[in-house]
Amino acid sequence: MVSDMITEYHVEKMKCGGCVAKAQEALKNVDGFESAEFDLEAKVGRVEGDVDPQSVCLVLTQAGYPAVVKSA
Repeated sequence: MVSDMITEYHVEKMKCGGCVAKAQEALKNVDGFESAEFDLEAKVGRVEGDVDPQSVCLVLTQAGYPAVVKSA
């Protein structure tokens, strides 16, 4: 079952593809996570899945990439 829920986050300190890979690996542990893509230049992460936004922020921050939910 594919979710159409996408949440956007403002993510700091991501510089390269290695950062993206590390963040995606960390996010795999979040319940409901399906996929993520990051725009390094815009400092935006888009996470797909029925996830708890606070859990996503916590996991990304613990991985070294401070994150907050973007306002709609």
